[in-house]
Order: sequence, then C-alpha cells, then structure tokens
Amino acid sequence: MPRRPASATGSPGIPEATIARLPVYLRALYALADRSIATVSSDELAAAAGVNSAKLRKDLSHLGSYGTRGVGYDVEYLVYQVSRELGLTQDWPVVIVGAGNLGRALANYGGFASRGFRIAALLDCDPAVVGTEIAQHTVRSAAEIEDAVSSHGVSIGVIATPAASAQHVCDRLVAAGVTSILNFAPVVLNVPSGVDVRKVDLSIELQILAFHAQRRTVVASSSEQSWQARRARRKTIGEFADSGGADGLDADTGVEAQAVGT
Repeated sequence: MPRRPASATGSPGIPEATIARLPVYLRALYALADRSIATVSSDELAAAAGVNSAKLRKDLSHLGSYGTRGVGYDVEYLVYQVSRELGLTQDWPVVIVGAGNLGRALANYGGFASRGFRIAALLDCDPAVVGTEIAQHTVRSAAEIEDAVSSHGVSIGVIATPAASAQHVCDRLVAAGVTSILNFAPVVLNVPSGVDVRKVDLSIELQILAFHAQRRTVVASSSEQSWQARRARRKTIGEFADSGGADGLDADTGVEAQAVGT
C-alpha cells in the first residue's frame, strides 16, 4: 500500500488510503463539535464517517491517537490532531484560474475559509470578466498567474477552465511554483514528479450513479418478472388440479402428485 513520507509533525509514513479518509473524519468531528459533544466513541465516530470502527481506530493510531478505554476520543483534541496532520493548522492561500460559473461558485464557497484555505486570487482570460468583482475579489487577468502565485506565496492552485486550456494553465502554475492542483477541467493533466493533482469530474460521478441506478432497475425488473412467472405457474397448477388432473397424476405416481400439490 502506498505510504506518504513522514510529515513535518514527525508522524511516520501514513497510508494514502488513510490520508483520504482523514478529511471525512474531520468533517464528522466538526459536526460533533458544533453540537457541543466533548467525547465520542470509536463506534459513534465510525458510524458518522461511514467506516467500520476497526478501520477508524487503525487510521487514528497513525496519528498517535488511541482514545481512552470506556471514554473514547476527546473531540477537540482529535480535531487538532487530524487538522495538524492535514496541514490545516495554518492558512493556505489558493488561486482559482477560471471565473466562469464553476469558478464563481468556488470563490463564493464559505467552507474554504473555515477549513484553513484562503482565496488569494481569482483569474480569468475573458476581458469582459477581468476587473469585475466576485466574492469580494477583483478578477485578475490570467496573464498575471505568475505574479499572483509569487506575491501570495501560493502552493495550491484550482483549475476551473475549459478542457482546451487546462494543461497550459497547469504548466504555468507549476512553473510559477505551485505544487498541488485541484483540477475541475474534464481532462487528465500531465505534471512533473513532485506535483500532486486531484481531479474532480462531476460528469464521471453522475455516470457512475447512472450505472448503479440502471443496475437497480434491471434487478428490480428481473425480480418482478420472476415473481410474475411463479404466480402464473401457481395459477396453472391450481387450474390443473381443479380439473381433476391431480388425481390422474396421483394414480400414476405419488411423486408427481406430491410435486403438483406443493
């Protein structure tokens, strides 16, 4: 299983699968904290996060958190531990390239600030959009990507452009010093070693949901057809028995009569 090198906090390498679940645990912990819940058992936290308790306990053990027997985990301290491991105990300046509908929605999303991410700049190449204000940010020209990255010390970039321009934008972000990219464009980006890319493709997610929806429909249809077939068979057997056919079968062989009776 792939493991990430030791973090700046001194934690040993943590499996990538565990890292992917940490934000889910953090979201569940924030919800508990909002309800003023001070402690939580592994079973309760696992249920809130949608995993089994054994996996949760193993994941949290990588952070050096084992909870207290009979008490559980201290919610506030666990929020700190998970946040520290994810690097959320500091503010991360982020640039968003692409101020279309998606870029506007991202810029207006209040959840970034509360999780340690600060929108440092919003950029676009459309002259009609450049200079307008979105979520208290004046949209800058995409020609200023390098300046925005260097002046704000940005290491995380968000690409919300059309697919045709995404790779060019990515290359410029990487050249400017960005090492982590969240890509919403429907295209696979090529990046050098040392640059992390997370891809979000809503159409793919919808296609996967469509597959499961179709599968459930097929299964339900198959079950209905099977039930109708059994119903028709029982009706045929009943009519046959009413006509005296069962007695004839009984005279020939008890086994067939028993089968019809059943």
